[in-house]
Amino acid sequence: MAQTPEQKLEAMGLALPDAPAPAANYIPYTIAGKILTISGQIPLGPNGVEFVGKLGDTMDVEEGKDAARLCALNILAQAKAALGDLANIKQVMKIQGFVNATPDFTAHPEVVNGASDLLADVLGDAGRHARAAVGMSSLPRGVAVEVDAVIEIA
Repeated sequence: MAQTPEQKLEAMGLALPDAPAPAANYIPYTIAGKILTISGQIPLGPNGVEFVGKLGDTMDVEEGKDAARLCALNILAQAKAALGDLANIKQVMKIQGFVNATPDFTAHPEVVNGASDLLADVLGDAGRHARAAVGMSSLPRGVAVEVDAVIEIA
């Protein structure tokens, strides 16, 4: 019998957190027909905001990947809050990864792989997606990475 996404997370030593509350005047997700759009998720962990820093200055690619991975975990938490069960994800259509980076930093794709890899590991082919990985001069709360998602609902 195939593992559920939650069982895969557990096997990876990860727990799905409660869906983070919005930090400003927006909602965490919207649903239109069979499309779930999840607002940008920052690396919010059990102790609050994590991975504060700038790639190419105070953080390296591996730390950036870990930040992106935590963003993806929060995307999954929002998806579960919206859909009730991660098995209701038919396909992650697209993610956008925003990387807080110095002007000369160019490894944005490698950083955002942290999010892409987690989604594929947990959801299998349904987690494979189109994406953008772009550099920013700053991000909310000084975090290293922010990731949003568009998901097709089963």
